[in-house]
Amino acid sequence: MISDYFVFALKSIRRRGLRSWLTMIGIFIGIAAVVSLISLGQGLEDSITGQFEEMGSNKLTLLGKAGSIVSPIASSLADKSITEDDLKIIGDVGGVDYIVSMLMSSLVVEFDGELNNLFVYGLPPKESNLAFGGMSSWQAEQGRLLEDSDKYKIFIGDGIAHDTFSEDLEIRDKLEMNGVNFKVVGILKKVGGPDDYSIYLPLGVLRNLVDEPELVSMATIVVKEDFEPSLVAEEIRKELYDYRNEDENSATFSLSTSDELLQTIGDVLSIVQWILVGIAAISLLVGGVGIMNTMYTSVVERTREIGIMKATGAKNSDVLILFLIESGMLGIFGGLIGIIIGVGISKGVEYIAYQQLGIDLLKVSIDPYLIGGALLFSFVVGSVSGVFPARQAARLKPIDALRYE
Repeated sequence: MISDYFVFALKSIRRRGLRSWLTMIGIFIGIAAVVSLISLGQGLEDSITGQFEEMGSNKLTLLGKAGSIVSPIASSLADKSITEDDLKIIGDVGGVDYIVSMLMSSLVVEFDGELNNLFVYGLPPKESNLAFGGMSSWQAEQGRLLEDSDKYKIFIGDGIAHDTFSEDLEIRDKLEMNGVNFKVVGILKKVGGPDDYSIYLPLGVLRNLVDEPELVSMATIVVKEDFEPSLVAEEIRKELYDYRNEDENSATFSLSTSDELLQTIGDVLSIVQWILVGIAAISLLVGGVGIMNTMYTSVVERTREIGIMKATGAKNSDVLILFLIESGMLGIFGGLIGIIIGVGISKGVEYIAYQQLGIDLLKVSIDPYLIGGALLFSFVVGSVSGVFPARQAARLKPIDALRYE
């Protein structure tokens, strides 16, 4: 009996042809948007999680809340910044293996007579990739990274090499900063972020260049294997509070474990993702209204048909179920099309990001629960949209329906 309902509903949908397709537009646009956004968002989160796992959970990140970038403003707030003295205090905490500090500055950089204001990072050559490569997985596309013996040598991001100056930069080209020439020894593989538009040089050289012997913009603290990072982080906070005469409320620094950073990033991605999904859900609402309108029209067009069904023994419940199944099938067909389009869009974005932009962080994650949920949701939207038209059809009296012209 139920199978007959589905066959009858399918024939009715096919009979209306173009109108059925127009009815489903709102549904498959909404489902396509939801599927593509969620799959891309989940894929991005999985990629970031994987990078953190590669980096290791035994690293803590220390940031100053003021004065972390060398500039006139930073100098005026230097008493609130992280300094090498703070790192000495941290180094004495049990469980700390070693610390890698970094200095960031904004400098005017000259190449072939052309000037640009760019971010410059100073970091210890030996540990640069180990400590700061967790998120970007630094790899030299050309040349190499810094070595301990390097002084006036730099490696640069892909964006600096190809998109910043009128002419592309190559290995052995020279950039001038604060009157000093620096030789390019490496160009980073494109990662799609701030790293692409940054310049990296030895920490000591940058300190001399900007006359900041103590300031630290960021530090990565590596915890010994046998120690719990969260407990070591708590002990470091206590020591810094004492040394800097601060407490939890007045602290001018932040210290985060890898798990805390990952949780923060995940929360931000989830909020953005659900906001976009909420916007996409408006299309589903429009699609539901379209189904309701079509089903009301169908009731009017098939009034005599309903009268014949009732005259030959069909119950109100039979008519109600028939119209609900028909509206639900409109929803689920729209959902299927939307899923195919959504997966296609997300895969297209992944392809463009990797092949055209060189970004391998944006990957698609297709969860079976996402597909099943999208189908179920589209069916529910269709069925709910058909409730009122179905009730109207079920309440028609056989005599009145047969007399309808």
